[in-house]
Amino acid sequence: MRQVGLLFICEALTRTSSMMVFMSIALTGRRMAPDASLATLPLALVPVAMTIATIPAAQMMRRYGRRAGFQLAAMLGIAGASTCVVALWLDQFIVLCAGGFLIGSVNGFATYYRFAAGEVAPEEYRSRAISLVMAGGVIAAFVGAALATATKELHPSAPFLGTFAAIACVQALILIVVSFSRLPKPVAGETQGGGRSLGELAARPTFLLAVLGAVASWGLMSLLMNATPLSMERHQHSFGDTAQVIQWHVLGMYVPSFFTGSLIRRFGERPILFFGVALIGLSTALNLLGLEVIHYMAGLAVLGVGWNFLFIASTTILTGTYEGEAEKAKVQSTNDFLIFATMIVATFSSGALENRIGWFALNQAAAVVTAVVAIALAMLVWRERKRKIPDGLV
Repeated sequence: MRQVGLLFICEALTRTSSMMVFMSIALTGRRMAPDASLATLPLALVPVAMTIATIPAAQMMRRYGRRAGFQLAAMLGIAGASTCVVALWLDQFIVLCAGGFLIGSVNGFATYYRFAAGEVAPEEYRSRAISLVMAGGVIAAFVGAALATATKELHPSAPFLGTFAAIACVQALILIVVSFSRLPKPVAGETQGGGRSLGELAARPTFLLAVLGAVASWGLMSLLMNATPLSMERHQHSFGDTAQVIQWHVLGMYVPSFFTGSLIRRFGERPILFFGVALIGLSTALNLLGLEVIHYMAGLAVLGVGWNFLFIASTTILTGTYEGEAEKAKVQSTNDFLIFATMIVATFSSGALENRIGWFALNQAAAVVTAVVAIALAMLVWRERKRKIPDGLV
């Protein structure tokens, strides 16, 4: 429980940092970019860096342990936030992009907090440990929004310079907390090859179900969430209103984590997974109702809850698709690599789509994608049942 508690704090601080980056870097990019369509480029580089860092992070932690990987991530976060401060001071868009890339690499490591929680908990409490660590995002909903708003104008001639300075401080706190952790060290099986090949694992419907659910949860959420501040600014809403909308979105993402694990234990992963898909579809319908703050708030709050159910259910399913330590890094890094690759496309395209087709058309397209994902997931569950594969180890 002590280790889960420390991971909860690290997750809370990491999500606080991420929320501050999300709330500030796209708007900063819009002011500094040579072309409006490049406004989300610094933000898009965040998942690019995540994707690049994911597999090396898994291999490093497989060799040196989770603690060393999380410490390196915090140091990268400090360097990235500091680079963004320099970019704003010098008014250099390319330097801002470099800072976004460094900050993004942090999440290539930090994404393994949830897996670390599952590794320190008994098997029967694995889903609960995963969801409790992810509940750290609740703190981010309040602290992240408050810090971003409070630090936005600390330097009058360079909005958000103070925000990135605060992000560097948050990353420093993560480094301190991680130093107190005592996560399990790698054993012989983690530093050697072996196990089934990735091709063998990917041929199984349960693996595909888990990966598709996780990829869809992040892809759809990133597309809609990253377009929201741009749409709200376009329709003359204040930064304070945008911060409030994002705060409710993050609450929707992480408050359910206090009970998602219990719901999964009671009803099973697959019903919760499909409930999450349904909620994401509902969020697009709510977004189509209007352009007032309440419409953005309701849509993004429901989107957050749908993401939570879909992602945690998918993660729990994934933890049962590998045997022993030899396959763990391979499966986890592949899953997260695909998640972040999808986020690159979703994040980078969100700014261009919002600028060219508008908020309503963007949500209509997201609704179609959600329906396609639901059908694909249903077919994979049908394949599971046809082959009579149990919910557990496959």
